[in-house]
Amino acid sequence: MPKPPEGTLKPEIYRDVLDTIVDGVYFVDAERRIVLWNKGAEQISGYDTGDVLGHCCADNILCHIDGKGKALCEEGCPLAATLADGLPRTTDMYLHHKAGHRVSVEAKVSALRDVAGRIVGAVEVFSDNSVKMAALESVDRLIEESLIDPLTKVGNRRHIEITVRGRFEEMARYRWPFALVLCDIDRFKEINDAYGHAIGDEVLLMVSKTLQGAVRSFDFLGRWGGEEFLLCLPNVGDVEALTAITERFRALVAASSVRLDGQTLSVTASFGATLATREDNADSAFRRADALLYRSKEGGRNLTSVG
Repeated sequence: MPKPPEGTLKPEIYRDVLDTIVDGVYFVDAERRIVLWNKGAEQISGYDTGDVLGHCCADNILCHIDGKGKALCEEGCPLAATLADGLPRTTDMYLHHKAGHRVSVEAKVSALRDVAGRIVGAVEVFSDNSVKMAALESVDRLIEESLIDPLTKVGNRRHIEITVRGRFEEMARYRWPFALVLCDIDRFKEINDAYGHAIGDEVLLMVSKTLQGAVRSFDFLGRWGGEEFLLCLPNVGDVEALTAITERFRALVAASSVRLDGQTLSVTASFGATLATREDNADSAFRRADALLYRSKEGGRNLTSVG
């Protein structure tokens, strides 16, 4: 098995540490020969260390291609480019798995230098990108099907109506409880008037991302319209739990901000939250949540009303 020239690149000292990383990591020398291949690389690619050490990454091993099928090992190889100019690179591409199929990966390449600053090799860290790519494709498909709000990337009003209808069907069939929460950004018109619609859009994004970060994986968030959002929360069946959840939403929004010319722009939001009942339909539950939201507005804003 070929060994790297003495004094150029000795990655052995890193092997034990790198084998604890779930991402694929491999080192190449100045001729692009693989000199280290960690356990993560074995797991993602299917190639064992013995399959690859001493070989060039293009020797019918990974055979990277881009999304259009272009062979990057022949033209556009990020490793070769980094070895030439020393600049780091990040690329989405597809590697060839030992079993024959293609695996979507995000690869990050950096140069390795000796004590004199000369480039003696490069390291590539790659992670399985399949879940991310599938999620992006799902978002694109939902946009095409008109279920996603194009600005915030959460569900739009049609998506909300479909989701809530489904929850009512589940409640009728399985008695599964759920709650609806309406959120309205306080004094949003004043923000638009004072700072313009571009800043208003940033505020909408900030609030939507804050709420997305606060919900559970099976909760639903949608943009009801304008500056209003609706959350559908399955398996919430009592007022105490709903109050605690909604108060957390309110506090997190109030603690968020947008950077604006070196300053921060903070906003608050008012909430109306209600438990759906078997006597409800979508319209009656929405009306009750809206009335509770109005109570929060009338009470001074930045409040939660639950009923």
